[in-house]
Amino acid sequence: MGVSTSSPEKGIVLVGVDFPPVNALPVAGWFALADAVRTAGRDPEVRCVVLAAEGRGFNAGVDIKEIQARGATALVGANRGCFEAFSAVYDCEVPVVAAVQGFCLGGGVGLVGNADVIVASEDATFGLPELDRGALGAATHLARLVPHHLMRALYFTSRTVTAAELHRHGSVWRVVPRDELTAAALAAAREIAAKDGQLLRLAKAAINGIDPVDVRRSYRYEQGFTYEASVSGVADRVRDRFGREAE
Repeated sequence: MGVSTSSPEKGIVLVGVDFPPVNALPVAGWFALADAVRTAGRDPEVRCVVLAAEGRGFNAGVDIKEIQARGATALVGANRGCFEAFSAVYDCEVPVVAAVQGFCLGGGVGLVGNADVIVASEDATFGLPELDRGALGAATHLARLVPHHLMRALYFTSRTVTAAELHRHGSVWRVVPRDELTAAALAAAREIAAKDGQLLRLAKAAINGIDPVDVRRSYRYEQGFTYEASVSGVADRVRDRFGREAE
């Protein structure tokens, strides 16, 4: 349980996430994930990082129950932890391949939206249920996966989009049966890792440098509204309703 790292092949590091039952990460989990991705990217022998998860779904966002129990301390921690984890994926010195199965919600969209390549299982779905959870954020990253007006529709309705639909939009590289997901993600990573390591790092920095949106600043801006929703009381009201419905 937690965040783990392994090296399944030369030049490839797999960062795994396992927080049962649904991979809703606690504050410490987001920081651990950020540290693991950064450490892997700094290793001069590594040419590609694969981000994967155990269990039914890839990621269910932040641990709402932790925020309900610890209040503002956990909210601020979750905001900072998500920012660090999303930034670690985006700023990773080598390309990051996200292997997504099942649900990819909230913070999960933040992670894959900042990844370089997405490989998904046929049952994968992506969405931001933030308005149902008393939160805001990660529209920055959803906008990297779908056209702008579809992002707005998905955000305001809290609906999800399938891996097949994202493949048609060009944001998911491959869609495969679930039992082939790890192999497909490693195949993509292997193709990347076959390139010159120094040139890959230069290429990653160059591509980030020409992005039209500063994802770090854009996401931080969104988080300000999450904080406003919290101090105004509306976030607690929505979260408390969500908590009762989940029991």
